[in-house]
Amino acid sequence: KNPILIQLYGMNEKVGQLAFPKDPNAFFDEKPYSDATAKKMDKEAKEIVDAAYSRTLEMIRDKRTQVEMVANMLLEKETITHDDVYDSIGPRPFEGDESYKQYVSQRFQHKNENDDKDGEIDNEEGNSNTTNTPPTPNLNPV
Repeated sequence: KNPILIQLYGMNEKVGQLAFPKDPNAFFDEKPYSDATAKKMDKEAKEIVDAAYSRTLEMIRDKRTQVEMVANMLLEKETITHDDVYDSIGPRPFEGDESYKQYVSQRFQHKNENDDKDGEIDNEEGNSNTTNTPPTPNLNPV
């Protein structure tokens, strides 16, 4: 459930399959639905936020030790990286895709830089240690 889905796309059991997109030419307080429908949308949005808040508190309680480890790390260092968090509390509970790893992990970036250096031509001997082909770009959307 998403609050935007309630109003903009009408994807909600209680409000129904009615969409209420915003009219850019409408006055500030003008809306294409009744006050009763607005109350239903507000109630649904509140339930979504309350459920997300409850889930967040539950996760923080369940992972208290890890949260404290990260908090202490932040007290020691002003800025932490994905790799710092990984080293402290371990991997994420689910696997991220390759693009995510490339973006957040300095370790991953340094590994690739070192792999590229290993494939460079040795100028003294004039030999290539490996074939140095450029990486294939990942064209999948993130």
